[in-house]
Amino acid sequence: MNVLTDNFSTYGDGFLGTLELTVYASLLALALGFVMASFRVAPVGSLRVFGTVWVTVLRNTPLTLLFFAVLLGLPRFGLVLPFKMFAVLALGCYTSAFICEALRAGINTVPTGQGEAARSLGMTFGQTLSLVVLPQAFRSVIPPVGSTLIALAKNSAIAGAFSVTELLGTYKTLNELGYDIVWTFVWIAVGYLVITLAISALFHLLERTWGIPR
Repeated sequence: MNVLTDNFSTYGDGFLGTLELTVYASLLALALGFVMASFRVAPVGSLRVFGTVWVTVLRNTPLTLLFFAVLLGLPRFGLVLPFKMFAVLALGCYTSAFICEALRAGINTVPTGQGEAARSLGMTFGQTLSLVVLPQAFRSVIPPVGSTLIALAKNSAIAGAFSVTELLGTYKTLNELGYDIVWTFVWIAVGYLVITLAISALFHLLERTWGIPR
Protein backbone atom coordinates (compact mmCIF):
# COMPACT_ATOMS: atom_id res chain seq x y z
CA MET A 1 0.00 0.00 0.00
CA ASN A 2 2.92 2.39 0.58
CA VAL A 3 3.38 2.72 -3.19
CA LEU A 4 -0.07 4.30 -3.33
CA THR A 5 -0.11 6.18 -0.04
CA ASP A 6 3.36 7.70 -0.49
CA ASN A 7 2.55 8.86 -4.02
CA PHE A 8 -1.16 9.57 -3.85
CA SER A 9 -0.81 13.00 -5.44
CA THR A 10 1.18 11.53 -8.35
CA TYR A 11 -1.43 8.84 -8.93
CA GLY A 12 -4.17 11.41 -8.48
CA ASP A 13 -2.72 13.71 -11.15
CA GLY A 14 -2.37 10.78 -13.53
CA PHE A 15 -5.88 9.52 -12.81
CA LEU A 16 -7.41 12.96 -13.38
CA GLY A 17 -5.35 13.37 -16.55
CA THR A 18 -6.67 10.08 -17.94
CA LEU A 19 -10.20 10.97 -16.86
CA GLU A 20 -10.03 14.35 -18.63
CA LEU A 21 -8.67 12.77 -21.80
CA THR A 22 -11.42 10.15 -21.72
CA VAL A 23 -14.26 12.64 -21.17
CA TYR A 24 -13.15 15.24 -23.72
CA ALA A 25 -12.15 12.71 -26.37
CA SER A 26 -15.42 10.81 -25.86
CA LEU A 27 -17.47 13.96 -26.43
CA LEU A 28 -15.49 14.73 -29.58
CA ALA A 29 -15.77 11.13 -30.80
CA LEU A 30 -19.54 11.05 -30.26
CA ALA A 31 -20.04 14.37 -32.06
CA LEU A 32 -17.83 13.46 -35.02
CA GLY A 33 -19.20 9.92 -35.12
CA PHE A 34 -22.75 11.26 -35.37
CA VAL A 35 -21.77 13.64 -38.17
CA MET A 36 -19.91 10.96 -40.12
CA ALA A 37 -22.72 8.45 -39.70
CA SER A 38 -25.09 11.07 -41.09
CA PHE A 39 -22.74 11.60 -44.02
CA ARG A 40 -22.54 7.87 -44.72
CA VAL A 41 -26.32 7.52 -45.09
CA ALA A 42 -26.90 10.91 -46.72
CA PRO A 43 -28.51 11.12 -50.18
CA VAL A 44 -25.63 13.35 -51.36
CA GLY A 45 -22.87 11.30 -52.99
CA SER A 46 -20.00 13.61 -52.02
CA LEU A 47 -20.96 13.38 -48.34
CA ARG A 48 -21.10 9.59 -48.50
CA VAL A 49 -17.63 9.52 -50.09
CA PHE A 50 -16.23 11.87 -47.43
CA GLY A 51 -17.69 9.75 -44.62
CA THR A 52 -16.38 6.53 -46.18
CA VAL A 53 -12.87 7.96 -46.60
CA TRP A 54 -12.87 9.28 -43.01
CA VAL A 55 -13.82 5.89 -41.58
CA THR A 56 -11.55 3.86 -43.86
CA VAL A 57 -8.46 5.97 -43.20
CA LEU A 58 -8.86 6.29 -39.44
CA ARG A 59 -9.87 2.68 -38.78
CA ASN A 60 -6.83 1.42 -40.67
CA THR A 61 -4.29 3.87 -39.19
CA PRO A 62 -2.39 2.87 -36.04
CA LEU A 63 -3.32 5.21 -33.19
CA THR A 64 0.34 5.90 -32.37
CA LEU A 65 0.91 7.04 -35.95
CA LEU A 66 -2.12 9.30 -35.70
CA PHE A 67 -0.66 10.86 -32.54
CA PHE A 68 2.56 11.61 -34.40
CA ALA A 69 0.60 13.07 -37.33
CA VAL A 70 -1.42 15.37 -35.07
CA LEU A 71 1.35 16.47 -32.69
CA LEU A 72 3.98 16.97 -35.37
CA GLY A 73 1.85 17.78 -38.41
CA LEU A 74 -0.68 20.35 -37.22
CA PRO A 75 1.93 22.82 -35.84
CA ARG A 76 3.41 22.97 -39.36
CA PHE A 77 0.11 24.47 -40.48
CA GLY A 78 0.17 27.07 -37.72
CA LEU A 79 -2.11 25.23 -35.30
CA VAL A 80 -0.30 25.27 -31.95
CA LEU A 81 -2.18 23.84 -28.97
CA PRO A 82 -1.29 22.27 -25.61
CA PHE A 83 -0.22 18.63 -25.94
CA LYS A 84 -3.35 17.54 -24.07
CA MET A 85 -5.56 19.14 -26.73
CA PHE A 86 -3.59 17.41 -29.48
CA ALA A 87 -4.10 14.13 -27.62
CA VAL A 88 -7.84 14.77 -27.38
CA LEU A 89 -7.96 15.46 -31.13
CA ALA A 90 -6.08 12.27 -31.96
CA LEU A 91 -8.14 10.08 -29.63
CA GLY A 92 -11.45 11.70 -30.56
CA CYS A 93 -10.93 11.52 -34.32
CA TYR A 94 -9.67 7.94 -34.17
CA THR A 95 -12.58 6.74 -32.03
CA SER A 96 -15.13 8.67 -34.10
CA ALA A 97 -14.61 6.21 -36.96
CA PHE A 98 -15.71 3.31 -34.74
CA ILE A 99 -18.61 5.32 -33.29
CA CYS A 100 -19.69 6.14 -36.83
CA GLU A 101 -19.82 2.49 -37.84
CA ALA A 102 -21.72 1.55 -34.68
CA LEU A 103 -24.30 4.27 -35.38
CA ARG A 104 -24.54 3.31 -39.05
CA ALA A 105 -25.18 -0.31 -38.08
CA GLY A 106 -27.92 0.90 -35.75
CA ILE A 107 -29.45 3.04 -38.50
CA ASN A 108 -29.52 0.00 -40.78
CA THR A 109 -31.62 -1.89 -38.21
CA VAL A 110 -34.44 0.65 -38.58
CA PRO A 111 -36.94 -0.54 -41.23
CA THR A 112 -36.68 1.47 -44.45
CA GLY A 113 -40.42 2.01 -44.33
CA GLN A 114 -39.91 4.35 -41.37
CA GLY A 115 -37.80 6.73 -43.45
CA GLU A 116 -40.11 6.45 -46.45
CA ALA A 117 -43.13 7.28 -44.30
CA ALA A 118 -41.35 10.32 -42.87
CA ARG A 119 -40.41 11.57 -46.34
CA SER A 120 -43.97 11.05 -47.55
CA LEU A 121 -45.05 13.44 -44.79
CA GLY A 122 -42.75 16.09 -46.19
CA MET A 123 -39.86 15.73 -43.74
CA THR A 124 -36.38 16.64 -44.91
CA PHE A 125 -33.46 14.20 -44.67
CA GLY A 126 -32.22 15.94 -41.52
CA GLN A 127 -35.63 15.78 -39.87
CA THR A 128 -36.11 12.14 -40.83
CA LEU A 129 -32.71 11.20 -39.46
CA SER A 130 -32.91 13.15 -36.20
CA LEU A 131 -36.60 12.69 -35.37
CA VAL A 132 -37.43 9.25 -36.74
CA VAL A 133 -34.38 7.08 -37.48
CA LEU A 134 -31.78 7.98 -34.84
CA PRO A 135 -34.10 7.74 -31.81
CA GLN A 136 -34.85 4.15 -32.83
CA ALA A 137 -31.26 3.35 -33.79
CA PHE A 138 -29.97 4.72 -30.47
CA ARG A 139 -31.59 1.85 -28.57
CA SER A 140 -29.60 -0.79 -30.45
CA VAL A 141 -26.20 0.94 -30.43
CA ILE A 142 -25.83 1.51 -26.68
CA PRO A 143 -23.69 -1.62 -26.03
CA PRO A 144 -21.23 -1.17 -28.95
CA VAL A 145 -20.81 2.55 -28.26
CA GLY A 146 -20.10 1.78 -24.60
CA SER A 147 -17.47 -0.80 -25.58
CA THR A 148 -15.87 1.69 -27.95
CA LEU A 149 -15.59 4.35 -25.24
CA ILE A 150 -14.07 1.82 -22.85
CA ALA A 151 -11.45 1.11 -25.52
CA LEU A 152 -10.87 4.87 -25.81
CA ALA A 153 -10.15 5.10 -22.08
CA LYS A 154 -7.50 2.40 -22.40
CA ASN A 155 -6.07 3.89 -25.60
CA SER A 156 -5.47 7.16 -23.75
CA ALA A 157 -2.37 5.51 -22.25
CA ILE A 158 -0.54 6.31 -25.51
CA ALA A 159 -0.74 10.01 -24.66
CA GLY A 160 1.82 9.53 -21.89
CA ALA A 161 4.52 8.99 -24.51
CA PHE A 162 3.81 12.50 -25.83
CA SER A 163 4.37 14.48 -22.62
CA VAL A 164 0.72 14.36 -21.56
CA THR A 165 -0.02 13.73 -17.89
CA GLU A 166 -2.00 10.50 -17.62
CA LEU A 167 -2.17 7.41 -15.45
CA LEU A 168 0.24 5.05 -17.18
CA GLY A 169 2.96 7.71 -17.31
CA THR A 170 3.20 7.74 -13.51
CA TYR A 171 5.28 4.57 -13.62
CA LYS A 172 8.26 6.54 -14.95
CA THR A 173 8.35 8.84 -11.92
CA LEU A 174 7.83 6.01 -9.43
CA ASN A 175 10.40 3.80 -11.13
CA GLU A 176 12.99 6.57 -10.81
CA LEU A 177 12.15 6.84 -7.10
CA GLY A 178 12.89 3.13 -6.68
CA TYR A 179 9.40 1.80 -5.95
CA ASP A 180 8.49 -1.79 -6.77
CA ILE A 181 7.51 -1.79 -10.44
CA VAL A 182 4.97 -4.61 -9.95
CA TRP A 183 2.93 -2.71 -7.35
CA THR A 184 3.32 0.47 -9.36
CA PHE A 185 1.52 -1.18 -12.28
CA VAL A 186 -1.02 -2.85 -9.99
CA TRP A 187 -2.26 0.55 -8.80
CA ILE A 188 -2.18 1.91 -12.33
CA ALA A 189 -4.37 -1.03 -13.40
CA VAL A 190 -6.76 -0.29 -10.52
CA GLY A 191 -7.08 3.29 -11.76
CA TYR A 192 -7.98 2.16 -15.29
CA LEU A 193 -10.37 -0.41 -13.82
CA VAL A 194 -12.23 2.32 -11.92
CA ILE A 195 -12.66 4.40 -15.09
CA THR A 196 -13.72 1.51 -17.34
CA LEU A 197 -16.13 0.10 -14.75
CA ALA A 198 -17.71 3.55 -14.38
CA ILE A 199 -18.24 3.74 -18.15
CA SER A 200 -19.59 0.19 -18.18
CA ALA A 201 -22.02 0.97 -15.34
CA LEU A 202 -23.24 4.12 -17.12
CA PHE A 203 -23.98 2.29 -20.36
CA HIS A 204 -25.51 -0.64 -18.50
CA LEU A 205 -27.91 1.86 -16.93
CA LEU A 206 -28.65 3.38 -20.34
CA GLU A 207 -29.24 -0.06 -21.81
CA ARG A 208 -31.62 -1.03 -19.00
CA THR A 209 -33.52 2.24 -19.45
CA TRP A 210 -33.65 2.56 -23.24
CA GLY A 211 -32.12 -0.56 -24.70
CA ILE A 212 -33.96 -3.15 -26.75
CA PRO A 213 -35.06 -6.13 -24.59
CA ARG A 214 -33.35 -9.35 -25.66
